[in-house]
Amino acid sequence: MTRAGHVALVGAGPGDPGLMTVRGLALLRHADVIVYDRLIDPRLLEEASTARRVYAGKASGDHALPQEQINAILVHHAQRGRRVVRLKGGDPFVFGRGSEEAEALAAAGVAFEIVPGVSAAVAAPAYAGIPLTHRGVASSFTVVTGHEACHGTAVDWTRLAASTETLVVLMGLAALPQIALRLIAHGRAPSTPVAVVRAGTTASQVTITGRLDDIADRAADVAPPAVIVIGDVVRLRERIRWFSELDEVQRPVTAYA
Repeated sequence: MTRAGHVALVGAGPGDPGLMTVRGLALLRHADVIVYDRLIDPRLLEEASTARRVYAGKASGDHALPQEQINAILVHHAQRGRRVVRLKGGDPFVFGRGSEEAEALAAAGVAFEIVPGVSAAVAAPAYAGIPLTHRGVASSFTVVTGHEACHGTAVDWTRLAASTETLVVLMGLAALPQIALRLIAHGRAPSTPVAVVRAGTTASQVTITGRLDDIADRAADVAPPAVIVIGDVVRLRERIRWFSELDEVQRPVTAYA
């Protein structure tokens, strides 16, 4: 009798393999097939050394496999009785197309589960010493993608600019100059503190701080992946930074006012 196949859409977290969930790690160790993303730490793949590996990494303008083919691969292996782990950076349902893959699996009648992961949207700022909420400073936060912020029609710039709360931008480095200009044009103060956290939670983490009116220049040489944090909570980094970064000694202290 053929074993029923199963797919687990697993969030691998923001970069540090130690932030992988216990459930995700257990599924990974028993996987027959791993379909993994570009930013997955190689040490996680070593947890399933005998599994078949399929690379499905994506970078801006460079996708190893189109999404439709990734969906087909997941269905193919599950229908042949294999235990499949779709290993995704961050959380599968936070701008990770996990819901699209879940829809494809459901349509094909394939059993699946979702294993949430630690999103870079919260982890990278935390490792940089920046809480997204803080009593008396910010009581909420909004997460948007850089692509949607620049090219989409769903972003309410008036609301984002007028808010005193925290704004987190994922995959937004290329769009940072436009994002800053649009927020200022819609009323956000040019002196609003901003942080760009590159490779958050990893040994390569670097944080660049500045103001809304100069952060694009300050972060011009930063390469992705990076998380952008906009709001007064960035000031708290001066007091509660805890994670040692590559250029901590060389970086000048930023004045926000």
